[in-house]
Amino acid sequence: MFKTNVGAIDRIARILAGLVLLGLAVTGSIGAWGYIGLVPLATGLLGSCPLYSVLGFSTCPMKG
Repeated sequence: MFKTNVGAIDRIARILAGLVLLGLAVTGSIGAWGYIGLVPLATGLLGSCPLYSVLGFSTCPMKG
């Protein structure tokens, strides 16, 4: 479906950031803006970032 363009460290960082933002939103600590955490969470879980594709960027190691 989508080309994988998010490397392992990037994926972990995105998933953690997404979970933290969502947790803060659910507890009411930062309000509804925390639900923006769905974006990094989804891109981390899918391993593909549409913005990276548009910019021609990738954090995945080259596959030989």
